[in-house]
Amino acid sequence: MSEEAKKNNNNHNHNIGGSPLMAKSLSEDRKPLVPSPLSAAASPAQLPPKKVIIKSADMLPDMQKEAVDIAVSAFERHNVEKDVAETIKKEFDKRHGPTWHCIVGRNFGSYVTHETNHFVYFYLDQKAVLLFKSG
Repeated sequence: MSEEAKKNNNNHNHNIGGSPLMAKSLSEDRKPLVPSPLSAAASPAQLPPKKVIIKSADMLPDMQKEAVDIAVSAFERHNVEKDVAETIKKEFDKRHGPTWHCIVGRNFGSYVTHETNHFVYFYLDQKAVLLFKSG
């Protein structure tokens, strides 16, 4: 592996604890950073805020917030975890270039290699979201 490739990749196997945050859905009072078809699907009904816990991150705070906002919208649109993961992955591919990977669920293990500053693992209520760029 070249020195540049080593510099741009990290193996992550640690947790960064944080205090619980609350996320409002896009339909409440937040506008997406970039216009997206996801924002049109947000329902006008007031939904309770979701409990957000960032478990581990190697990602700038603005991008973390964007990931949470997109995930909230995806969970509002879809009931199947595979569809939620697909929506998040495709939106990040579109906004930040390929190749993003997303895993969504209640119980899974993982060990991944990702590009520097392109990894986040968080909970929205009871569902975990792992989002990272690699490739």
